[in-house]
Amino acid sequence: MKRIGNIRERKGRGVLLHITGWIILFILPQFLVTGGGFEDLRTTLIVFFNTLVFGIIFYVNYLWLIPLLLHKGRWPQYVVVMLALVIAVQFASNIAFRRAFPPPPAVEQRIREAEQRGHDKRKGRPSWARMAVYNYFITAFLVTGFAVGLRSVEQSVEKEREIKELEKEKLNSELALLKNQVSPHFFFNTLNNIYSLIEINKEDAREAVLSLSKMMRYMLYESEQGNTKLSRELEFMKVYIDLMKLRINDKVKLTVDFPEKYDDIDIPPLLFIPFIENAFKHGVSYQKSSFIRIGLSKEGDVIYFRTANSSNGGSNGSSQPDSGIGLDNVRKRLALLYPGKHELNIANKESVYSIELKISTGNKTI
Repeated sequence: MKRIGNIRERKGRGVLLHITGWIILFILPQFLVTGGGFEDLRTTLIVFFNTLVFGIIFYVNYLWLIPLLLHKGRWPQYVVVMLALVIAVQFASNIAFRRAFPPPPAVEQRIREAEQRGHDKRKGRPSWARMAVYNYFITAFLVTGFAVGLRSVEQSVEKEREIKELEKEKLNSELALLKNQVSPHFFFNTLNNIYSLIEINKEDAREAVLSLSKMMRYMLYESEQGNTKLSRELEFMKVYIDLMKLRINDKVKLTVDFPEKYDDIDIPPLLFIPFIENAFKHGVSYQKSSFIRIGLSKEGDVIYFRTANSSNGGSNGSSQPDSGIGLDNVRKRLALLYPGKHELNIANKESVYSIELKISTGNKTI
């Protein structure tokens, strides 16, 4: 319905622009040239008659000939049909004009005498009638050219609008697909964690189920609405981290640094979870001491998110194996949602795997 309303609004604006254009570009100049005014009924009718004649040429071209012939590459046929139209309209308009606006007998006699004197004194000079024909054809071709130009511009704008709408629909489809991929992947790993806890500590397993129910509620209802609030995403991440804490031992040092006060903003849901999941997956060691650091801060319109965890990787910069499709999805989502407005740096140096993400949620690029 909203799209239909926008189409109707654009058509309404288009009709208004056409009416305004004819008044400014055609009707008003004719009144200025003829020196007539609206109190002169005959001059007013002649002006509107001429406007109607050229309006027929314009809109036959604009509505039918240009889209059906010229824009389909059939320009020879278009030229022939357009010339036939101009000649036919000129012939029919002359007959209609003589019947609708016959000059008074005295005026008609003076016109004939003036034309005769002009032929006698200057042989070969066009008569008033011929000058009127020349003026008609010149104006008709100018009107036709204007119709071609206007229709071409509108077609270009319409194509650009369609391309943008298709890109927007593609973006929404890709984002929905990526988010649907994140959800089963996330629950698969979480259920594996709960399964491991059942044999170790049933009380912790029950708490894990409660935490999972909170996350399911968030993912099924709130995250399906498009964007979510940063505060809700932070709560979701805290619940997830609490769930992961149930299965780590004292050898793992976990540090979480989330802001207490900040300006709440809209962000895409489930954007940071794959990074946290990756840190727990690769940063936990049960044989030796290990660590996980997770932090988020906000300065103005910029969000800074970072994770670091112990890793068995070397210092050659080779990346740590990621958690399946998780990080790939985040990269794709960031490219779609924040083109030119994010920086994602992943490093694996000195047995420390770190991720730093910077997102500009305002109009500034990064």
